[in-house]
Amino acid sequence: MARGGFSRGLAEKEANAMKIYGLKTCDTCRKAVKTSGAALVDVRENPLTAAELERFWAAFGEALVNRKSTTWRGLSEAERAGEPMALLAEHPTLMKRPVVERDGQLWLGWGPEVRAELGFA
Repeated sequence: MARGGFSRGLAEKEANAMKIYGLKTCDTCRKAVKTSGAALVDVRENPLTAAELERFWAAFGEALVNRKSTTWRGLSEAERAGEPMALLAEHPTLMKRPVVERDGQLWLGWGPEVRAELGFA
């Protein structure tokens, strides 16, 4: 009986573990991982699922698209006018980073407000 409870507790802990969605080459993402000890999900190597992308879009909307990125600047005007979700799916580096997930909640970026809310201020 105790062993089953331990397994459930471990599974719950893993489910609630913090994740950082971003790029392993992104300085801000690396700072977030170093500070938090969270696992990094590199969206270039492991593209977001449609469900993850929809959840992130529902939480952040247009703010999820990094219009200051090199990738954005490299897009044609026609491509920039496209559906943002399709652009993010096709060009994962367009995503503003990092997206932080903990206990089912999402945060965008690694600014002072986000760090304070997560207890890393």
